[in-house]
Amino acid sequence: MKKHKTIMIKYPELISFKCDKCKKEFIDDEFEMQEIHITGGYASVFGDMNIVECDLCQQCLYELIGEFCIYNYGTTDGSEVVE
Repeated sequence: MKKHKTIMIKYPELISFKCDKCKKEFIDDEFEMQEIHITGGYASVFGDMNIVECDLCQQCLYELIGEFCIYNYGTTDGSEVVE
């Protein structure tokens, strides 16, 4: 026979974040953020095996990389690519 008990699991819940570029703080569900987490490889400009992280709001991310992006509107297969 198996006996079970109910337990409460605590986990960290994100309640705000601050953009590392513009420094604006976003609270609750008013934000769309991108977390960047990479590890520099051999001869990387970031340093060999250095861990690089940053959090960016969508506006700052767009300012930094928007002109280099390819946008696929409403598809996942790239059938309606707009450049």
